[in-house]
Amino acid sequence: MRRFLSAVIVLMFAMTSNALAEAPGRPKENVEADASTRQVAITSSFTGTEILVFGTVENSVQPSPEAGTYDIIVVVEGQPAPAVVREKSRVAGIWINTTSMQFAVVPSYYAIASTRPIDEIADKAFLDTHQIGFDHIRMEPSGAGEADTDAIETFRQALIRLKEQQRVYVKRDFGVTFIGRSLFRSTIALPPNVPVGPLTARVYLLKEGKLLGQYESRVSLRREGIERFIHNFAISQPLAYGLTTVVLAAAAGLAAAFAFRKPA
Repeated sequence: MRRFLSAVIVLMFAMTSNALAEAPGRPKENVEADASTRQVAITSSFTGTEILVFGTVENSVQPSPEAGTYDIIVVVEGQPAPAVVREKSRVAGIWINTTSMQFAVVPSYYAIASTRPIDEIADKAFLDTHQIGFDHIRMEPSGAGEADTDAIETFRQALIRLKEQQRVYVKRDFGVTFIGRSLFRSTIALPPNVPVGPLTARVYLLKEGKLLGQYESRVSLRREGIERFIHNFAISQPLAYGLTTVVLAAAAGLAAAFAFRKPA
């Protein structure tokens, strides 16, 4: 009898909580987020860094950080750029590039962190629509009619593996943590070879697979110091840059020959 009464009380409490959460006059949940920095300086001594993406769930009904009422997905994406994938084959005992495929638009950097695996958070249609996850990024090859679907998928997966090896594609299934009823945070690593340019950070708030809100902010990666001077010089005056590098290389060679010459 006591167990029955306890079950009835728990059920009534759950129904009351749901009714309050779905009450017409109750404010809807939404997400507010930002990055710890809006600008990262890329210098000659740059060895990588981390950016912190944090935020809060407004009008949260989550009773505790461990309750799992909400799911958060954080996506940090770099500028799209073309990419070429080449396949090597053994010909006459030598490994050479035999086939290749060029993808017209590919994120130069892509990091994703979530409270749990994204396939458990939302369905494929939602992930495809918002391009969330490696398998859901749109990668259209140039001249797609010349290759079959299997070949495109093979080169696509190869490109993703290469990007992961270069650490410019990063995935963390449990990379977002709640530190309160509504506060959450995630750390995104930027490797030393991160492509220079603007980054877009997108934060998605979901509950039971349904999107409640999203937020977007930008982080700028800019060359600074001697790195910026050399880059601008090479772009604006390529001929002078080339001649300068040749002169410097010749001078360095002559200096080394003079310094290490054998005595007569």
